[in-house]
Amino acid sequence: MSSLVGLDALLREFEERKMRALARAISWAESGRGAELIRHVYARAGRAMTIGLTGPPGVGKSTLSAAIVRKARSVGKTVGVISVDPSSPFSHGALLGDRIRLTEHFVDPDVFIRSMASRGHLGGVAGATADAALLMDAFGIDVILIETVGVGQSEIEIAELAQKTLVALQPGSGDSVQVLKAGIMEIADIFVVNKADHPMANQMRREIRSMMEMLHFTGWVPELVMTQALSGQGIDELWEAIAAHVAFLNETGEIEEKRREAFVHQVKQLALGELQHKLDRELEARADVGLDPYAAAERVLLEFGMHGHERYEHARPNRARATVKGL
Repeated sequence: MSSLVGLDALLREFEERKMRALARAISWAESGRGAELIRHVYARAGRAMTIGLTGPPGVGKSTLSAAIVRKARSVGKTVGVISVDPSSPFSHGALLGDRIRLTEHFVDPDVFIRSMASRGHLGGVAGATADAALLMDAFGIDVILIETVGVGQSEIEIAELAQKTLVALQPGSGDSVQVLKAGIMEIADIFVVNKADHPMANQMRREIRSMMEMLHFTGWVPELVMTQALSGQGIDELWEAIAAHVAFLNETGEIEEKRREAFVHQVKQLALGELQHKLDRELEARADVGLDPYAAAERVLLEFGMHGHERYEHARPNRARATVKGL
């Protein structure tokens, strides 16, 4: 009964658009109690513009986030920021240092900032990121900015959650080759070469353009923007590129496909989480080292009412955004 009273009070404050209610709602989601809450507010979601910002550690993502927030506020938008920090593999704690670079926005009542620890979650985002974004959307926030841990071959999940993905790169660090070959070319809607005052900035821009010329894009062709986030240089141009991508999504109807992909991704992650817990319990209870791994896997699948051959059927291929010319 007390939990129902707590939910009713939280929903009432949420409807009154009290920021503390949004903070509590996200905490509920992080603690695994978000299902009933989201069930009540889900119908209000679907209006916010979600932006994913990813890139290698040290590229200046947090400074760039602060500059984007400043620009969004200058045009009258309310903003929610989800900053995902890397966490200790032992304690699962995190420094949450992104807040240090967003201090100028703390006193703004129309900016909501939430830091999350990744807690080992692959994909560059925290496990509760999708819930947090959904709750911010339902709360009525206009722009939701999700800053990931850092980018790598396993850290491109942000493209599934956000309607547009900004990939920030830093001149002089080898990013143009090492990062772009890690699947990033396919997820970037906008490339941002930050620290544009660096002597190698123009070289990086040429390398990205050269790589893009090797690909055939279906639909949106990624834009390339040069910025210096500390001084604000290039932020207006970046916002114009974001607005152009919003217009493209709305004009082509692709915004609905983006929302559907985000929905499918979240459902898949929730289902996989439950299956993972069930699988862990099953393996602890029935692990038989006398069997070979394939036979043991087959036995577990039979416990779940599946046969091994079903694992490879009906796989939904990822939608290719770019292909190499001539192939």
